[in-house]
Amino acid sequence: MKRICIIYTGGTIGMERTENGYEPGKEPFADIMARISDFSSPELPDYDVIEFSPLLDSSDVTVNEWNKIGRTIYEKMDLYDGFVVLHGTDTMAYTASALSFILQNLPKPVVLTGSQIPLCEIRSDAKDNLISSMLIAASGKVFEVCLYFAGKLLRGNRAIKMSADSLIAFDSPNYPRIAEAGIDIKYRDSVLMKKSDKPLVLKELDEEPVGVLKIFPGIQIELFESIITEKLRGVVLEAFGAGNVPNYCGALKNIIAKAHDNGAVVVACSQCPTGNVSIGTYAASGSLKGAVSGKNMTTEAAVAKLYYLFSCGYSVEKIKELMEVDLCGELDG
Repeated sequence: MKRICIIYTGGTIGMERTENGYEPGKEPFADIMARISDFSSPELPDYDVIEFSPLLDSSDVTVNEWNKIGRTIYEKMDLYDGFVVLHGTDTMAYTASALSFILQNLPKPVVLTGSQIPLCEIRSDAKDNLISSMLIAASGKVFEVCLYFAGKLLRGNRAIKMSADSLIAFDSPNYPRIAEAGIDIKYRDSVLMKKSDKPLVLKELDEEPVGVLKIFPGIQIELFESIITEKLRGVVLEAFGAGNVPNYCGALKNIIAKAHDNGAVVVACSQCPTGNVSIGTYAASGSLKGAVSGKNMTTEAAVAKLYYLFSCGYSVEKIKELMEVDLCGELDG
């Protein structure tokens, strides 16, 4: 009999309705599962539940929680056949991306899931998401951090939240789904990460000063110059299309030059869900001179990767080089 570990960090899946809106329930999540007969089915693996305290809305998740989840999985790797991480949907893609860097050379599945409607509600997507995630975690077919939601298994560092109110909340526009759950769970072996012959490595992340700046028409770039200080180590710049940005008398070019002089790394990602950043394809990307291309990485993956590379102690030049290199499936090689 397979045995998996369910790590409950918080989020909608375990919340209950209160006069102030949905809040974490007072009943242990293991007790909630025990009351639902489906979770006692012989078709499911045995499981243990680890419940974090305090339980968090995912908007409150920080680097500390990423490290705590990664450390918990690492310490219990030999005890279980796979892991399910229950997490709020708002920042689930950030956590999935971060865990892909924190846990290198995974020998077993790590599946993040949650729900748009709490498990306690009569019309909830939680039960299907959790049951399918448990089966995937016990399958022995996945050797990476992934995200399961609404019948789709996605590479964790390729996933983005697509909808705030649809039950089909996540997708990975720049990478194929690695499995789909219909009558059966059908895995796509050609896009699954292969099992590594290297030992599992835990690399906890440091809380580095990293920012995200989204370009928009009419942006007064000089208003953001004050954040480009010697303390700022990395910036993910969400550009238009294939990496286009406004010139505005060279204001952005000056800020990027200032960031470079201060030893910060500027990474250009696209605001488009699909496609590639290609600095230099258009003249409108000229202001990005000195920035590195995020290629087809999600913003979530780019942020997590910056945290990871700075935490490794690499030089600025090495980080710029590695931001454009695929390390764990986060971008096309």
